Amino acid sequence: MPIRVEVALRKAVIDTQGNKTAHKIHGELGLHVDQVRIVRVYTVEGLTAAQAEQAIEAGALHDPVLHTAQTTPAASGFDWIIEVGFRPGVTDNEGRTARETLRTVLGLDKDTKIAVYTSTQYLISGTLDRGQVEHIAKDLLANELIQRFQIGDKASWAANPGFPARTAAVTGEASSTVEIVDLSTMDDETLLRLSRENTLALSLEEMRCIRDYYARPEVVAHRKAKGLPAAPTDAELECLAQTWSEHCKHKIFSSRISYENRENGTTAEINSLYKTFIQGSTKKLRERMGKDDFCLSVFKDNAGVIRFSDDMNVCIKVETHNSPSALDPYGGALTGIVGVNRDPMGTGMGANLLCNTDVFCFASPFHEGELPPRLLHPRRVFEGVREGVEHGGNKSGIPTVNGAIVFHERFLGKPLVFCGTVGTMPATVAGHPSHEKKAMPGDRIIMTGGRIGKDGIHGATFSSEELHEGSPATAVQIGDPITQRRMYDFLMRARDLGLYNAITDNGAGGLSSSVGEMAQDCGGCDMDLAKAPLKYDGLRPWEILVSEAQERMTLAVPPASLQAFMDLAAEMGVEASDLGCFTDSGYLHVRYGDRIVTDLDMAFLHDGAPQMRLKAAWERPVNCCGCETPKPKIDDHQAFLQTMLGRLNICSREYVIRQYDHEVQGGSVVKPLIGAENDGPADAAVVRPQLGSDKALVIANGICPKLSDLDTYWMMANAIDEGVRNAVATGADIRHMAGVDNFCWCDPVQSEKTPDGEYKLAQLVRANQALAHYCLAYGVPCVSGKDSMKNDYTGGGTKISIPPTVLFSVMGVIDDCTRTMTSDFKRPGETVYVLGLTRNEMGGSEYADHLGVCGAVPQVDAVSARTRYERMHQAITSGLLTAAHDVSDGGLAVAVAEMALAGRTGADIDVDKVPALDCPLPEQRLYSESASRFVVTVADQNRAAFEALFAGDFLASIGQTTADGKLTLRSGATTLASAAVEDLAVAWKKTLDF
Repeated sequence: MPIRVEVALRKAVIDTQGNKTAHKIHGELGLHVDQVRIVRVYTVEGLTAAQAEQAIEAGALHDPVLHTAQTTPAASGFDWIIEVGFRPGVTDNEGRTARETLRTVLGLDKDTKIAVYTSTQYLISGTLDRGQVEHIAKDLLANELIQRFQIGDKASWAANPGFPARTAAVTGEASSTVEIVDLSTMDDETLLRLSRENTLALSLEEMRCIRDYYARPEVVAHRKAKGLPAAPTDAELECLAQTWSEHCKHKIFSSRISYENRENGTTAEINSLYKTFIQGSTKKLRERMGKDDFCLSVFKDNAGVIRFSDDMNVCIKVETHNSPSALDPYGGALTGIVGVNRDPMGTGMGANLLCNTDVFCFASPFHEGELPPRLLHPRRVFEGVREGVEHGGNKSGIPTVNGAIVFHERFLGKPLVFCGTVGTMPATVAGHPSHEKKAMPGDRIIMTGGRIGKDGIHGATFSSEELHEGSPATAVQIGDPITQRRMYDFLMRARDLGLYNAITDNGAGGLSSSVGEMAQDCGGCDMDLAKAPLKYDGLRPWEILVSEAQERMTLAVPPASLQAFMDLAAEMGVEASDLGCFTDSGYLHVRYGDRIVTDLDMAFLHDGAPQMRLKAAWERPVNCCGCETPKPKIDDHQAFLQTMLGRLNICSREYVIRQYDHEVQGGSVVKPLIGAENDGPADAAVVRPQLGSDKALVIANGICPKLSDLDTYWMMANAIDEGVRNAVATGADIRHMAGVDNFCWCDPVQSEKTPDGEYKLAQLVRANQALAHYCLAYGVPCVSGKDSMKNDYTGGGTKISIPPTVLFSVMGVIDDCTRTMTSDFKRPGETVYVLGLTRNEMGGSEYADHLGVCGAVPQVDAVSARTRYERMHQAITSGLLTAAHDVSDGGLAVAVAEMALAGRTGADIDVDKVPALDCPLPEQRLYSESASRFVVTVADQNRAAFEALFAGDFLASIGQTTADGKLTLRSGATTLASAAVEDLAVAWKKTLDF
């Protein structure tokens, strides 16, 4: 009989969480409540009443100083009560921790069956009706995809206090059932229906290819010899679907594209965007660098690896978790951050985790209007994603040092959640280069960490298709950073002891992917799924094989090290299971006990997918070019500047940043917020991997989806330039810098659902062309990347496609972190300079969006920019500058205002002195978002050296920093604005001050 243990705060203790919930009810739903109090509920199975009382007496589930705990209802003195708990099968991290605590406190052995299910009661005081309470439950407190709730009112509670003890147990029995799927009898319509109904996300051509493979005489004969039917098993079909998914195989990037540029009348055949432009540009750069090549492992492991010093390498990976975050923002984002942390853990022989980055793309949190089916309100998505990344990073002990938030109305259909991790590796491990690994025949297949459940099934295939009303709930997982942290600590010790030959993470596709990929090293494997630890019974073999349940790694452990490996795992409390061995058989051979589940030819599994053949056609969209006679559009420059500072894509992100720990591990040098009051914007992060050395990493990013509708070529060019520019403004050296490209695109394949697919694919081609051009021009090789290609939503008669988006992350190595730069004005009396040419490029700008006008898209002059960036590094390391800030969203006016408010120092700026081309109006010089520009300050004694260094560049002294606490903008003798710096800070900070 389950027992409920209810934990409430003592009356003298302020209920901070309750107050926060009341604030959110008012702020997000517009409902007034007098008070909200919280009661935590632990529903325990497997204990007697006496044991439950013993646990309460020992304080196992509560802090006796702050809480009371009881097995009777604790709630009282409310008008309404809502209890929210997980649905069966959803990961309950707190319940798992509570279970382990009870085992320890009560001295129970590991064979004693005990389960704990957590829920939360919200005790609401206020004048509300049932409809409003249901609104609070459904639209704020519970996500019905993974949670369920109960509601009670004061009268019913008085008559019958308490909710019944209800568990979230998954019921089922162990199953060895393997279904045979006879494709030979299926016509095209049936093949497609099978793919769609089973979330295989395979095309008709791919389904035919699989059907034809199983009809080959040699395949039939091989299967007959193994005692298998000619037709595939359900597990084989699922394994092929995961391996061939867009998420894993990157089929669009690998396709053969017939590209027509109708603007200039040219055509081209492109055999793989990835090999031609991304891998190809990096290969050329490495050849160009020769002996100075700092790249060690690119595009072949879980993360890209570069040399940091003689005894240390660093690696970087950025992932997206968009589709799961659209369904469950908290769980999707939490899984995103703990998932990307496993990528460096599984790179080479395993990396220590140094820091995280995060970039989010949302619709406005102030969105009004009816939402299409299945979509959550952007504010709820915002808060859920923020909290998920917070819990995933903070609880893992990894600092979040850099990021961005971008707002665009079309991210309503699907948010973009980019999570990145930087890791460090000793240059050698057990006498071998740390970035190299290889599974050998005879090595044992060991799975460590969490157990397998139905959560995450079809994650890879789900994320390979558009979001729709029937998207599967099982694709959502909830990560457990505590379990993963324990596994991580164990793996680092095992690495340093040389106990394994290879390692990778269980991400998309689960064991089918991790073991399947590692088996490529040696040529095959023999794995028994019956030995895999499960969260609960009821999983069929194919579900065990492809589940993406979190916190798991797969390793190749040589037999001679197996006992030492397993002993260390037991010592550190990490579950490790021996599932079989790697072979050289040429087959992915998977059993459930003695029953064969999968016997797939490795060559067909990894290389058998047919290459897509696609068409792309580029025609420039019709946009005004900004060539009309310019007329002033700003009546009040001071009010307009403050409005610009408060715009969503410009305003402060302090609300989010303050909830992330950027100081843990002690290596953070330049923080996300800087300046006199530690509330100004940093352009990039600076982190020391080795605390005894001043050698450091500069980490930055660039992202410009607002330019995509104008031209994705220049969107990509500006994203690269912005990432590099942010890093350079902080002190990075463009000559020792690596990039990571993350493409998020709407469906670019022509179809009935996507009638403009050829144009969207042409947009993708142009973005890849720009990536190759600007990486080569800047000398910045891409070392890792990822693409997410189906970022569309369809439902309720509505289709929403995201703006094509590329996040370009940058990691640079610098020798001395004490010679870096921040953006805040440091003191009065210094000269303010602008570096770079301002053009009449208002297209996609914040100015244009606010006023509803258009203009020319910003272009990037790579030759002059590269020279400028090299000189900037010299200027910073030589001590010539006191402040530096890149000019981006909001243009020069916003850049100067941010520098002033960060330093709480005034400035007097004459916009007529700004180097400009075709910008007759002051507002063009103030708000154009031309690329490759900086605002810097220089002390008087360094002006001559500074101007000599930048001789020949676009350079002008435009004013002075002042002691009057005001930012004054002038056009010659005409004052345009004179605003108190404190007022600018308020305007910048208030929009997202939730």
